[in-house]
Amino acid sequence: MANIQVHLHAKDISTLNGDTLVVFTKPNAVKDKPAKITHAETSKALDSALEDKILTGVNGEVLSFREARFLGFRNVISIGLGADNKMTHETIRQAAAALYKEAKAIKTKEFFVHLDGIATSQNDLVEYTKAFVEGLHLCSYSFNELKTVDQKKTEVMQAHLVTKLGKNKAMQAAFNEGTILAACTNFAKRLGDLPGNLMTPTILAEETIAAAKGTSLKVTAWDKKRIEKENMGGLLGVARGSAEEPRFIVMEYKGAAATKKPIAFVGKGLTFDTGGISIKPSAKMEEMKYDMCGGAAVIGTMLAISQLKLKVNVVAYVPATENMPGSRATKPGDVHTARNGKTFEINNTDAEGRLILSDALVYASEQKPQFIIDTATLTGAIVVALGNIHTGYFTRNAAFKNKIEKAAVESGELVWNMPLVDAHVKDMKGTFADLSNVSSAGGAGSATAAGFLEQFVDADIPWAHFDIAGTAWACGNRLNYCTSKGATGVMVRTFVEIAKQYV
Repeated sequence: MANIQVHLHAKDISTLNGDTLVVFTKPNAVKDKPAKITHAETSKALDSALEDKILTGVNGEVLSFREARFLGFRNVISIGLGADNKMTHETIRQAAAALYKEAKAIKTKEFFVHLDGIATSQNDLVEYTKAFVEGLHLCSYSFNELKTVDQKKTEVMQAHLVTKLGKNKAMQAAFNEGTILAACTNFAKRLGDLPGNLMTPTILAEETIAAAKGTSLKVTAWDKKRIEKENMGGLLGVARGSAEEPRFIVMEYKGAAATKKPIAFVGKGLTFDTGGISIKPSAKMEEMKYDMCGGAAVIGTMLAISQLKLKVNVVAYVPATENMPGSRATKPGDVHTARNGKTFEINNTDAEGRLILSDALVYASEQKPQFIIDTATLTGAIVVALGNIHTGYFTRNAAFKNKIEKAAVESGELVWNMPLVDAHVKDMKGTFADLSNVSSAGGAGSATAAGFLEQFVDADIPWAHFDIAGTAWACGNRLNYCTSKGATGVMVRTFVEIAKQYV
């Protein structure tokens, strides 16, 4: 999966030697003056490149000096960071990804990064180190386990992060957190990248249980018989058309006192979506293996929370099934009953995600958590609205909205608050049942879907719905630490940041 090992050293980089030295360059605050390299000795050695403005330090600039033979290093790579007042964690994350790609391009097997000087304050350096570690690990992810290559011959790149603060407890904690967040995000990516025949509801449950071994997570997976007993008509209705049995994955983490209410996550685990009887066009249907990325994000989040040992209680639920057009499949016009007794008529079997989420949201509400977040690749409408840049989220709770926005700033993941009003709920009223699974109006498809989901959450519980249909895969053209066509693991980092606010 990840082809890199990252190490933290408490040393002066000038005392080391190796294949490649990595330094950072920033524009000069004084107009028309040469850029500045954060490592003074390298700055002197590359003085002519700075004077000739070959090195400018602009964000995204990457320049290699092959065979520089400087200090104890064979090569030198300069990474531009841009001006200090415009630097963010995301700037650093993408700088790390740019470095990984450049190191791979020049075929270096080892590089040493001079971290000191990136930031003017110690706190910023600590936070930037966490982001840098994330960027390296995220970019190094590749899904090649199904290719007929000898995996043992794949060389692992060695990255050495060098700072005089290497033994600082805050620095070590940040390094550890960045490593965990990236690893859990990469795990979520892998779940999404696996093809439908190798990622069935049963396999998803098994992978989750296996990943939780050695952690303090408790994971159980309900089979079809148990799901029937729990009256989950939405999940069962969607599963009818598939030969693969559904699963309802339950994850529990207890990091705080038993008296403290848990927080709750729900993720859509649709392991393959043909659209059912309302079948999708064949073009790009292979991408529907990614319809379980909401579930993958929740699983990755729970793994991260457990490994970080956050002092909070968390529960998570992933309803998992396929949506297939088998002989027993739900037909347009059929009516099913959710766990809370509400009925819905199925006027489009391709609007199935909201049906399996309905039961999970009801069950989550019964646990009386502090909040509920659900995430799903739910609607094409959100892609039309926001493309693959922002994740759209819906909530009517202003205080919860503020927590989400704060968490997104910390994680570097872009989110956008979308409208949800009573009119959207009204559009989901059914003719022959309480609700319809598609809107009676022509537009606002992502908002009306959120309005449908809202009917299965207790009104007194803060709730937010994240529609990741645009950001769950194929974001490599926006984020250089994502593969061009694969899963992104989106929202794992943000959800962990939200959980931190409840510690």
